Amino acid sequence: MKKYCFYLLAILIGFGCQSPSVKSSIAIKIAPELQKGLKDGRLLFILSNDKEKEPRFSISDDAATAQVFGMDIENYSPEKEIYLDLESFGYPVENIQDLKEGSYNMQAFIIKYETFNRGDGHTVKLAMDQGEGRRWNSTPGNIYSTPINIDFKNGSSIEITVDQEIPPVTEPEDTEYIKHIKIKSDLLSKFWGRDMYLGAHVLLPEGFEENPNQYYPLMVFHGHFPSDFGGFRTIPPDPELSDEDYSARFGIYGYQKIQQQEAYDFYKKWTSPDFKRFIIIEIQHANPFYDDSYAVNSENLGPYGDAITYELIPYIEEQFRGIGEGWSRFLYGGSTGGWEALAVQVLYPDEYNGCFAACPDPIDFRAYTTINLYEDENAYYQKGEFRETLRPGHRDSLGHVSAMVRDMNLKELAIGGPETRSGEQFDIWQAVYSPVGKDGYPKPIWDKKTGEIDPTVADFWRENYDLRYIMERDWETLGPKLAGKVHIYCGDMDNYYLNNAVYLTEKFLEQTQNPYYGGEVAYGDRAEHCWNGDPNLPNYMSRLRYNTMYLDKISKRLQASAPSNFNQQNWTLTKN
Repeated sequence: MKKYCFYLLAILIGFGCQSPSVKSSIAIKIAPELQKGLKDGRLLFILSNDKEKEPRFSISDDAATAQVFGMDIENYSPEKEIYLDLESFGYPVENIQDLKEGSYNMQAFIIKYETFNRGDGHTVKLAMDQGEGRRWNSTPGNIYSTPINIDFKNGSSIEITVDQEIPPVTEPEDTEYIKHIKIKSDLLSKFWGRDMYLGAHVLLPEGFEENPNQYYPLMVFHGHFPSDFGGFRTIPPDPELSDEDYSARFGIYGYQKIQQQEAYDFYKKWTSPDFKRFIIIEIQHANPFYDDSYAVNSENLGPYGDAITYELIPYIEEQFRGIGEGWSRFLYGGSTGGWEALAVQVLYPDEYNGCFAACPDPIDFRAYTTINLYEDENAYYQKGEFRETLRPGHRDSLGHVSAMVRDMNLKELAIGGPETRSGEQFDIWQAVYSPVGKDGYPKPIWDKKTGEIDPTVADFWRENYDLRYIMERDWETLGPKLAGKVHIYCGDMDNYYLNNAVYLTEKFLEQTQNPYYGGEVAYGDRAEHCWNGDPNLPNYMSRLRYNTMYLDKISKRLQASAPSNFNQQNWTLTKN
């Protein structure tokens, strides 16, 4: 086989250059067996000082982030040499000429793009989910180099070989209680111009097989892409787990053991004689932009809201004896899942009987994290006459800031470019909420480099996805359908300032009349992301109890709204 080398010849790097002729070059070779199948994509050149993990897993919003430079690859040919332009955008150092000399752990990574000829007439190139949940650094088929440690100096000539490919994911197997389904969505396939699928993990109630005439309410647990149904374990915790296992995320020891114990305790409750009988589903709706669709219809993602509500859920209820009526369906989730739970309830008010939205993503765009999209001119800076102040993007419970809104967006720009392709948080909000731009990609809510807000896009967001605004605008007709169904929970020190939008939404809800909204809004004192309603539990524990957290409230709702032939004791409907 003829061997081809793909060279990225980077780069004049002026680390204190004495003369314009002094250059550093970085050659990226692709192993011959990995060249096939690469046509379009995004090349990331990543440098890190963390020797414990690969650079591809070290890019973050905080000060400990790795350095990344990104450039697009189009119409790749093995015979063609590709040169990285000196203007290639980087994060957190934007220009490679400003990067300091030093010893770095280096890695090249290529995100592969596929071409979509969409039903709306636009052709776009995006990274397709491969069953992993649209995580670029873990997507099967993406290729990368084995990290190498090199002293990076002015005039160095560096060669890196892309010699690794991420393998396919292993699909979970069905068990007695957990089933896995996947269906082709006609609605999404028409939009994307190719076969598109929705999946779900289904937790069946105890006694499901023994009671073929019993039908069950449905609980929809919204959230990020689930590889399998989480938090359910039929055996006790692994005795080999150490209490010394430390979770940096929650700052506690023994978190793995706590997780497994909670999952096992849930199994014991689930199978106990007096526990309510119902079905829980977690949905797989990863897409070319993100690990989930936000469960609503979108100009850029397609009709995911309709596909989930009118295709997927009826299919699950038919297969697993769901009751199949709006009064028997409930929604809950946190963060992204919290926004989805509220959005689905608001946009499909007759199809669901209550939502429990914890720490929801911004539900009022006057508090889009720390930005007022309708009054602020710039997303990154508060501008005064004589100075500009960066807007914070992430804090801890004491208010200590670790990232700015600008940081978070420039990271996305380096990873995915300006076409909203990073697969990260601000990009997915833009993909879901924005109209389609002339180039077929989401029209930016603001300039990714400068932060200047486009008020016409903000108006589109408000009319279609600002949940507080939509409820207030349409309360005369929407209110009677939402009364008693809206429940929102948030820590008052949410890391992403999400509580600010909840305050504004609560103010509206408490003023509602004819009818009064009749739900609940509650806050956790000094609680961070993602507090979900129990003041007696720390965040790390409450996150493990979503599947039982709201059962008492749902039970009261069913008592008030279910038909008389619904068995309130075990939550089943008997059909002959």
